[in-house]
Amino acid sequence: MPGPLRDYAVDQWTSRDGLPHNSIRDLAQTPDGYLWFATWEGLVRYDGLEFVVYDRSTSTPALLDNGVGTLYVDPTGALWFSDSRGNVGRRDAGGAWRVWSAAEEGWPQVLVHAMVMDAQGRLWLLFEGRGLGALHADGRFEYTEPPPGVPLALSYPHMAVGQDGRIWIGGLGGLLVREPDGRLHRAPAALGLAPGLAWPYRAPDGAIWLVAGDSVHRIEGAAAPRRYRIPGQGDFTAMLQDRHGALWLGSESRGLLRIGARGVETPPTDAARPPGRIVGLLEDAEGSVWAGANGGLFRLRETLFQRLTAHDGLSGDYARALLEDRDGTLWIGGASGLDRHLPDGHLAPFALQPGVPPSVLSLAQDRDGDVWVGAYGGRVFRMRDGVVVDRLQGFPGHIRAIEATPDGAVWIATHSGPVRLVDGRVDTPRVPGLPTGLVTSLAWIDDALWVGSVEGASVLEGGRVRHVALPAGARTVFAFRRIGDAVWMATDRGLHRVRGNAVAPVGLAQGLPVDTVFQIVPDRIGNAWITSNRGMLRARMQDLDAVADGRLATLPLERYDEIDGMSSAQGNGSSSPSAILRADGSVWMATARGISGVDPQRWSSYRKRLPPVPRIDAVRLDGEPLDWRDGQQLEGGARISVSFVGLSFLMSDRIRFRTRLEGLDARWIEHGRQRSVEFVGLPPGDYVLQVEAAHPEGEWSAHPAAWHFSVAPRWWQRHSVQLALAVLALLAPALLYGVRLRRYRRANDRLSHLVDERTRTLQRQTEQLLEADREKTELLGRLQAQAETFERQALEDALTGLPNRRSFDAALAREFARAHRKGQPLCLMILDVDRFKTVNDQYSHVVGDAVLRQVGELLMGACRATDIAARIGGEEFALILVDTSPDEAHVVYARLRDAFARRTDWGGVPGLRITISAGSTRIDPLDTAPAQLVRRADMALYRAKSAGRDQLCDG
Repeated sequence: MPGPLRDYAVDQWTSRDGLPHNSIRDLAQTPDGYLWFATWEGLVRYDGLEFVVYDRSTSTPALLDNGVGTLYVDPTGALWFSDSRGNVGRRDAGGAWRVWSAAEEGWPQVLVHAMVMDAQGRLWLLFEGRGLGALHADGRFEYTEPPPGVPLALSYPHMAVGQDGRIWIGGLGGLLVREPDGRLHRAPAALGLAPGLAWPYRAPDGAIWLVAGDSVHRIEGAAAPRRYRIPGQGDFTAMLQDRHGALWLGSESRGLLRIGARGVETPPTDAARPPGRIVGLLEDAEGSVWAGANGGLFRLRETLFQRLTAHDGLSGDYARALLEDRDGTLWIGGASGLDRHLPDGHLAPFALQPGVPPSVLSLAQDRDGDVWVGAYGGRVFRMRDGVVVDRLQGFPGHIRAIEATPDGAVWIATHSGPVRLVDGRVDTPRVPGLPTGLVTSLAWIDDALWVGSVEGASVLEGGRVRHVALPAGARTVFAFRRIGDAVWMATDRGLHRVRGNAVAPVGLAQGLPVDTVFQIVPDRIGNAWITSNRGMLRARMQDLDAVADGRLATLPLERYDEIDGMSSAQGNGSSSPSAILRADGSVWMATARGISGVDPQRWSSYRKRLPPVPRIDAVRLDGEPLDWRDGQQLEGGARISVSFVGLSFLMSDRIRFRTRLEGLDARWIEHGRQRSVEFVGLPPGDYVLQVEAAHPEGEWSAHPAAWHFSVAPRWWQRHSVQLALAVLALLAPALLYGVRLRRYRRANDRLSHLVDERTRTLQRQTEQLLEADREKTELLGRLQAQAETFERQALEDALTGLPNRRSFDAALAREFARAHRKGQPLCLMILDVDRFKTVNDQYSHVVGDAVLRQVGELLMGACRATDIAARIGGEEFALILVDTSPDEAHVVYARLRDAFARRTDWGGVPGLRITISAGSTRIDPLDTAPAQLVRRADMALYRAKSAGRDQLCDG
């Protein structure tokens, strides 16, 4: 059973995201995994990251009209599409296209706004205002004029074929039916449909549903009993039965709703709402529901996280502390006061005091079951059975932590160190070494009080204080957690494990993507959930221990944020508990927008989802598009670039790829999220390129995408030529010896008479030997030049003349080591040409290559002699800025950005403007590998792209 609709995430795409038009007429998914959309500006294919548009300007296929009306996937997996001029197209399961011209075929040249295929393989076409047609499998066309009294001219774009062969046709004036014998008539009045607009829908189980007015009916024999009535929603315009049996209904102007086991549900109130009419609904292979509307493309997907926000009844969105008491009530403290979420689901504010509620920073429950609340301004409240029984105030600063101990004492964190309450009396311990400043966390572990503050970590045990030595840089401790035989601390410099007297860090150098973490919460299946300002992190506890032990260099982990359903990626610290494990096993954290929770068992099922389907998307030969196919032969020495995709629409940007080139590679080579691979100068032979895809920590594809091809040898690499040269080399000395011997004998016989001629012969021989030596020297020179060319090609990008990725990796490793050795600054900037695919699609790849060359020229012009510019893939470049501070890197980017803005004829196209986004980072003394700089720069580039492009973000 799926989760409640309120926990679904709603994603939206418009023309700003690559769609050619905001009105989505129809949606379909073909068996190969691609999604297809019908728009007024062409047919659109979507792979999860990019929209590919087919229209009148494309060559394969060349559409006859851009206004695509409807889509249909037949039982063979072929995609059918129609347009506003009556033309019909088909893309078969093998990718071959065919288009039928209405003018040439002789059928009405008007919009085909619905298509459906019957059991005989006839494709039925509903012509807007002009009747019904059928395209037979043998190519014959059958046309049905609207009979008298049947308002077929007022048809509505929905048709369905029942299992009995009847065709149900939507109409503005009521439902129409075509009988198997060809009779066309109005739907029987006995069906009991409301007058006016009515239309059919065939569910995946073969059932026919009818929508009329505010009611939904289901055909059962000769009757159509009403199953649902949903008043107040206006006209329904689209319907879908999902894999769980729930019905989704789209309306003319009221958005979307779902009818299922939980009754009638609507999407979360804070989510994007499809504007205008919802024209079509589709459930994809992964269970997400797509809605095509007049205002764009929308997707509703079940997310990993649940959430509670002000829209659900919280007093305010800024949450700070969480506590589940012994009765199962969840207490939520935040900037707007205190709320309680009862086990029955009721959520309501709790008044701690009359008037304005205090800002709550901490929560705790003592041995007697009383709930303690620490608040802003040094106030503490104690509650018993839902009633405030004590209000204490006057504590220094704000109360960021409260800890109740088994002996009945309550410790309170203040701005002047920890204090203790015993039987209502305040006791300020005077123990040497105990922090006297701001206390940020408290924990009672093994009969000792652990105190976290802006001065580090201390342990009060047996009347004495011992300090926990934190590695350099760590200062503030936000939380302690006993896990196994160790205590884990969350600090402003990552996690630290304390075991005995040994402290082991797990921070940026070990793979954490952030410095500051607020809490670590172990679940019941071996995971550790870590909260931060950049979402929730998940790692396996055994991996955390392995990294802390030094047995594992880099921590494998996943990071979750709003894409995964979190209300906000910004977690909150300096309050406690800011994350908890509830009795049902779920983990919840306080964020800047309510609270977010994850069920680890549900996470386990998410991990088991099928891996993405890999597809080879495009091949380029020496930078030019190749109409690639299996078994083709390529010229030797060419540069082969292959792009690929993983067809999954859930977090498509996190898909990992790996390739193996059989005939060259014996093992798989992982590429991370890189979606292309390049080969230069492959030796002659037969090859198979295999591509596999995987979700983060998921399984690799069971069936890799494969491309079989061969590389032809160059003339000097052919076996016949090489054999001839070898034979000639073996015979040459013998032949030369024979010639010279015969000449010697003839010369000896005529010695007395031919002295002068003998001299001339010897001179000619000398000249020949000199000429042969000269030719040999020239041949050696050419071979040496060719070897230098090959070496240069291995390190140089052929298009821009910049160093390639291999050269860049070597240079970065060299400069990284030099910067560490000499203590010099080093900055890395990764740059990406904005919307480069649009340039290729709109102006051709020739213009795109010219733009890339010009980008390379600008980068070389912006570099100093010590800097290194490189092209590291596609439209992505990098700058290694030696002995450069972040401020100087910003100056370099500003100079580049200004140079880009001044050029208005990129690629020789007047008025064409190109912008570039960049992510920059500097070397950190704790960095142990260049890959850490690349990762931070990549993340910063991703933020620059997400924030609107044409800008630089630091990482």
